Amino acid sequence: MVEDIKNVQDPVTLEVMRNALQSIAEEMGVTLIRTALSPNIKDRRDCSTAIYTADGDLVAQAEHIPLHLGLMPTVIKEVLKHYPKDNLEPGDAIIINDPYISGSHLPDVCIFSPVFSSSGSLFAIVANLAHHVDIGGISAGGMPVNASEIFQEGVRIPPLKIRKKGEVDKEILKLIENNVRTPFELRGDLEAQLAASNVGSKRLVELEEKYGEKFMAQIMEELINYAKRRMRNKIRELENGEYSFADYLELSGENSKNREDSDDKLLPIKVNIKINDENIFVDFTGTSKQVDASLNSTFAVTLASVYYGTKSMIDPDVPPNEGAFKSIEVTAPRGTIVNPNFPAPVSNANINTSQRIADVVLGALAKALPDRAMAACSGTMSLLTLGGIDPRVGQYYSYVETYGGGMGAVNGSDGMDGVHTNMTNTLNTPTEVIEISYPLLVEGYGLLPDTEGPGKYRGGMGLYRRIKILEHETNATLSTERGIKKPWGLFGGKPGSNSVNILESSNGAKKRLPTQITTRISPKNVIDYQTPGAGGYGDPYKRDPQKVLKDVKEGLVSVERAKKEYGVVICQKTLTIDYEGTAKIREL
Repeated sequence: MVEDIKNVQDPVTLEVMRNALQSIAEEMGVTLIRTALSPNIKDRRDCSTAIYTADGDLVAQAEHIPLHLGLMPTVIKEVLKHYPKDNLEPGDAIIINDPYISGSHLPDVCIFSPVFSSSGSLFAIVANLAHHVDIGGISAGGMPVNASEIFQEGVRIPPLKIRKKGEVDKEILKLIENNVRTPFELRGDLEAQLAASNVGSKRLVELEEKYGEKFMAQIMEELINYAKRRMRNKIRELENGEYSFADYLELSGENSKNREDSDDKLLPIKVNIKINDENIFVDFTGTSKQVDASLNSTFAVTLASVYYGTKSMIDPDVPPNEGAFKSIEVTAPRGTIVNPNFPAPVSNANINTSQRIADVVLGALAKALPDRAMAACSGTMSLLTLGGIDPRVGQYYSYVETYGGGMGAVNGSDGMDGVHTNMTNTLNTPTEVIEISYPLLVEGYGLLPDTEGPGKYRGGMGLYRRIKILEHETNATLSTERGIKKPWGLFGGKPGSNSVNILESSNGAKKRLPTQITTRISPKNVIDYQTPGAGGYGDPYKRDPQKVLKDVKEGLVSVERAKKEYGVVICQKTLTIDYEGTAKIREL
């Protein structure tokens, strides 16, 4: 053990230890991804890892998914109410997925493991969260859009010791496996989560043995205090005031059958943000009441979305630990879609509602910080799940993926094309992996031209994927957004495109599907999934004509759209700019 330790407030010591803890969280994530069984974790990386104090305060987290990372601090404190520190022993691991405790949705399974020092004292907790490809319920993937209560969404796991003193409880594991469609993948992914916890625990004990338990406790506390001081100082730099914004979720398919017109299908999410010296107060009063559809966001998900939006705008580089959010107070009325009452269904809130909460927070703060503002991204994670019996092996499969869309433009930069944004940070599933793992054929995958929001800086393009169902009937859930309201632009920028879902039958007939639907799909049918583009920033007529020409040459913007939206005349044959024609249009 190191005897002569510097003061924990020494900047060098603080930064060295921050990076040490961060690297442990990252190593946990690498372990989980490399040892997982399902493509959703090992290829898409739909998982997150973090380190906490013995009291459940977030200290360090890997750079994974903002939604997971923002809600896990709420989860662990709830878990500690069920399992106080005195009830924890070396080798224990607690499993949970109940959204009304864990805050997420049922497919997101959390594993928490206490970490004990060489002297036998609890000094830290490691945690990870992974999205499992099936969790039971009325549809494959555990995220049906037509659920009217949470019991239809899958197996609810309360806080349970799945591992006791190093021994996995096989009876608990068997109970869970017996209630899902893909038990083999579930077991493999759970074992990967336990392995990640083992790695995190081992590395933390190595640090504790080197520096001492007292020092580890002090350094964790100081890292949290540093983030708190830094965030409060950044808030003080802002002008006091109140900033409001509203946006809408959309009911679609069966969920909207009793609503007559498009306006009646819109669910408002309203926010008022008050900046007062070193504190921020976020109030969702006026937001829609909860609905009999899986769009209700648990309070933990709402908190995670608020924390993401405020941190992104105010100080994106502040260490993402408990201290960064001490100055943010959130009010979310009970019985609303941002804080529902049990047993409201919640499975698709992670996919859509969390994104809209982030949108309204970013929209409100754009008025306070216009130079840092971002136009609306696609505003949805665009979920597609397919499940059924794989005719090749005679066993259940469950394909789960969220698709990228446009990223909103910012001052000085175009939005990225076809990427995951805001509350999600996953990768795509490679086409080869889809076709090897599932009875599916990918007929097309790419960016969608003319879907950007025009602006001085344009929004990102949406994307499409065409998937053919091979030789079997599948249960499908499509859950996307922005079918009615387009992603908004900022400061003269125009909105991005809507989402579109098309079902093409084996005879070539095409049918437009609702943006949210759980249904059966016949063999040899094709799903054409098209995600939204993003909003632009600034007057499109002020966009550099050379940038417009570049987009035209790359096939992202048509010649007609270049003229109509940007006032740039381009010769179709030579793909050169007609500067005289452009000047005449822009003068108008």
